[in-house]
Amino acid sequence: MFAVLKTGGKQYRVQSGDVLRVEKLDAQAGDEIQFNDVLMVGDTIGAPLVAGAGVKATVIDQIKGPKTINFVKRRRKHGSQRKKGHRQQLTLVRIGDILESGADTSGVRAALTGRGIAFATGAVAMAAAGAYAAYAAANKGDDAPAKTTKAATKPAADKAPKAKAATADATTDGDDLKVLSGVGPALEKKLHEAGVTSFAQIAAWTDEDVAAFDEKLNFKGRIEREGWIQQSKDLSK
Repeated sequence: MFAVLKTGGKQYRVQSGDVLRVEKLDAQAGDEIQFNDVLMVGDTIGAPLVAGAGVKATVIDQIKGPKTINFVKRRRKHGSQRKKGHRQQLTLVRIGDILESGADTSGVRAALTGRGIAFATGAVAMAAAGAYAAYAAANKGDDAPAKTTKAATKPAADKAPKAKAATADATTDGDDLKVLSGVGPALEKKLHEAGVTSFAQIAAWTDEDVAAFDEKLNFKGRIEREGWIQQSKDLSK
């Protein structure tokens, strides 16, 4: 009998005994896990999942996929090039029993990707749900201050001018970033809001910093295109 399961955003057709590479799971080698997102078991098709179905598996090892290379080169006046390698983290599993029903009471913990937390099904899951309900009931009163009231918004309005003044003081002590090529008042304001106020800070940026600021402030490659780092090194001397 075969089954079609879903994990890590992908679908796999499996049979008992198959060895499968899937997106990294939160489990260790030797752990027994269970895939509960089953789209099809034999002739039974889910809508979208088959109720009560599951696929048991044993984790063989945590591995990495083949290396992929990302190379970017910009042919400009202040051109640059960047090379990055990546190896996707994967989990190697061996498929065991395929359950057409009763997966929710099997007692085997569910298989979740590394972004989630593996949890046990059946009685353990019910106990966890009960503990969470008790916690929510005990801390019900903590949710009340989250509601917006006129009394709560008034102090916040009083603090706004102080925060603005503090920002202004911080920017006046820094360098005039408008000296950099392509930097106007608008871009200088973005840099100040991100905590960048001097040429020395920009001169010390790494490739990771450049990529982070490019994405965060939507510079669209302007940092490397205009050569801000080299200009900042010259200006900070």
